[in-house]
Amino acid sequence: MRKAGFEVVEDFPTTPTMMSEAIERHRKQVDLVVVGGGDGTLNSAAAGIIATGLPMGILPMGTANDLARTLNLPTDIDEASAIIAAGKTRRIDVGKANDNFYFNVASVGISVEIAKSLNKETKRFWGSLAYAKAAFSVIFRAKPFWAEIRSASGNVQVKTLQIAVGNGRFYGGGMVIAPDAAIDDRRLNLYSLECRRWWRLLWLAPAIWIGNPGQGSDVRTMSADEFEIRTHRSLPVNADGELVTQTPANFRVVPAAVSVFVP
Repeated sequence: MRKAGFEVVEDFPTTPTMMSEAIERHRKQVDLVVVGGGDGTLNSAAAGIIATGLPMGILPMGTANDLARTLNLPTDIDEASAIIAAGKTRRIDVGKANDNFYFNVASVGISVEIAKSLNKETKRFWGSLAYAKAAFSVIFRAKPFWAEIRSASGNVQVKTLQIAVGNGRFYGGGMVIAPDAAIDDRRLNLYSLECRRWWRLLWLAPAIWIGNPGQGSDVRTMSADEFEIRTHRSLPVNADGELVTQTPANFRVVPAAVSVFVP
């Protein structure tokens, strides 16, 4: 960044809450914010970026880098820096789960157990395959739960293994949220896995990976700008790989909330 002519103000937050605090603390000193890390790090920066209105540059240094993948950003740090230096920006939507912003996906169910089973050592050793490895071990002990999904089109009761509400295009290390999902389409894409047998997940896995599980007895898909999910007992909500809130949860899209540097 310095070679490209930038005067760099460095900060090294050690906790998620300190990330947005650091951005707001430097808001009058800087013209843009560059975040180095993965989707969890970017998630921690979202509130500060939105509060300040500063454009965000991304150096993909995480395990999944799903937001970077959605924006077609290279994983090479020099190349990613060059994109920031070129100055082209794009406005993107963010999702909001209760009071918590997210870029990619927020979910209840299996993904929470996957997030709990992952640690830095596992991610470092397995890379993006860490998510698939964790998912494979989790589905064998997955238990369905009852939930009510509310949206402008009506309310529906479901018995499900997972409900995911996506904002971007990719999640979980490269899985596609929906075939036509985009991070600037002002809508959220929901899917609910309503398999009666765990082994059906293995059969559905390839279709889920490419974001086209179909509309049948096993998978329910919906699209809206806002959803509310209520469960019989309070369950944790995972957003961009981090446990951030609990049900009942309101999920809504915040259109064109962030300006990011893109190719």
